[in-house]
Amino acid sequence: MSATAFTLPAARSNSFARTLRIFLTEARFEFVRLLRTRAFSLAVIGFPVIFYLFFGLIMNRGEHIGGVSVAKYMLAGYAVFGMVGASLFGIGGGLASELSTGWLELKRASPMPPFAYVVAKCCSAVVFGLIIVTLLTLLGITIAHVSITPSEYARMMALTLVGTIPFACLGMVIALLVPFNAAPGVINMIYLPMSFCGGLWIPIMMLPHVLQKFALLLPTYHLSQLVLATFGYASAGSAISHWFGLLGFTLVMLGVAALAYRRLEQNS
Repeated sequence: MSATAFTLPAARSNSFARTLRIFLTEARFEFVRLLRTRAFSLAVIGFPVIFYLFFGLIMNRGEHIGGVSVAKYMLAGYAVFGMVGASLFGIGGGLASELSTGWLELKRASPMPPFAYVVAKCCSAVVFGLIIVTLLTLLGITIAHVSITPSEYARMMALTLVGTIPFACLGMVIALLVPFNAAPGVINMIYLPMSFCGGLWIPIMMLPHVLQKFALLLPTYHLSQLVLATFGYASAGSAISHWFGLLGFTLVMLGVAALAYRRLEQNS
């Protein structure tokens, strides 16, 4: 009895370490694969960087909104723009492609833990989001002399970790419902309007009144307001309302993804 009592904890510890190693290995391979796919990595990182360079730093250099420089204000918007792009194209586009080629079925048939595949894609999206936010911050500091404190940068990083979750769920919904050939177009049809109407490209107060009301339904708006709050900019609505907006969107997308996956299981 005593021998069994001592071996069980060791076995559980070895099992946990093995599972963790599988998750980390799958996440590393997924990130390296996306990084080496130049069409993905250059576009996902390049678009928010170029947009911020032109519209946030060059065209509006020295301008201010409500006591906050435009360069710093737009840093929040394009940081969210980058997070959303990494999630939608990395998870939505990638998962749709692997569903069409049967790669997902091969993964499911392997002894790999079921959630390792999805977690790896989410981790890759988070890492790309962190890279984008870091590059945008460096551009703002070096070109526009934007003042970013270490605590502001740390809070932006934390919001990047959390903020990718709603859009990762949206990416899964797109991949499960849209055929691979149509997935990139559908992602752009959702990604670009959602970014514009959410106030990521231009300040929300400069949008028509109807779009300002519509923005309240968009997760891009709620996440950008939370990032702006880290800079001391008074956001419209309370932080709790923005968190609940993101949580509600995430739960809806998870529910739709679960239904779509169940339908896919029944048809396969």
